[in-house]
Amino acid sequence: MPHVTFIHGIANKPPAEDLLAIWCRALAEAGAPLSDLGVTSSIVYWADLMYASPDTDLTAHEGVLENTPQAIDASGGATAPVPATPEEAAFLAALRARLTSAGDAEVEAAAAAGASATAGGQGALERVPLPWFLKKPLMEVLLRDVHHYLFDTPFGPPGRPVVPIRATIRERFRTALAAVGANGPHVVVSHSMGTVIAYDCLKRLEGCARVDGLITIGSPLGLDEIQDQLQPGWSRADGFPHERVADRWFNLFDRLDPVCGFDPELANDYRRGGQDTVLDQAVMNSGAWRHSATKYLRQPAFVQALRSLLKR
Repeated sequence: MPHVTFIHGIANKPPAEDLLAIWCRALAEAGAPLSDLGVTSSIVYWADLMYASPDTDLTAHEGVLENTPQAIDASGGATAPVPATPEEAAFLAALRARLTSAGDAEVEAAAAAGASATAGGQGALERVPLPWFLKKPLMEVLLRDVHHYLFDTPFGPPGRPVVPIRATIRERFRTALAAVGANGPHVVVSHSMGTVIAYDCLKRLEGCARVDGLITIGSPLGLDEIQDQLQPGWSRADGFPHERVADRWFNLFDRLDPVCGFDPELANDYRRGGQDTVLDQAVMNSGAWRHSATKYLRQPAFVQALRSLLKR
């Protein structure tokens, strides 16, 4: 039977079963009801490694409410990562510079005042404009989650054990894929930071099962800083994860998505044998918060890509 394995991105999330139901409901509303199509699904969940308790505001993750940081993926609650090496410090500084040209004091003042991303004379220096009350928690969450995964940082939220983040998530990903039967196409759908995890495992993790197709949405994989941390394994000429992806890789992006908008197209960075292979597709999500997973899932281009890989 065909199967979809989802993996979520940055920030806190509802419990795994609720998040999976929300995403499947979004797909059904867009014209791809998985159960009616004879497709099973599961989710690789890792928010519990970063947060003490799951988000209980389920409606916020439907992609409807956007008026507060608590109602979007930039829900805050992350403490700034402390670099343990000069390499980590350089990585964090470079990634932060991608998100804003403002200093820490400017960010704090703008967020407290509710200023827009272009206020304070920044203007065109802000590549993806966002209100600061949204951009500040986004920066905190993104920097923490990406850093802890790529550098396998030992971490545990209050009341939970400290574990190596990358090693633990990798094992969850490997276990989830191994649990899927071989009858019918198997597609991985990944969002945000989940695209980095999916790529890392499918390209570099020994013992990880093969899948038939990969879909990335709102992916930061185009950033040089992240690509540098995916070596050995990644190269611009042969970065396609052909070791464990048998069919195609679709990448959907919104140019005003603050996570992927800085460098959203992946075909030129993840070639196969020197040839462009990734199928990049620009979409336009609604509202101010373009990074919402459910907004990507409702896109006709996403439904078409998923049906194509599932042979449905």
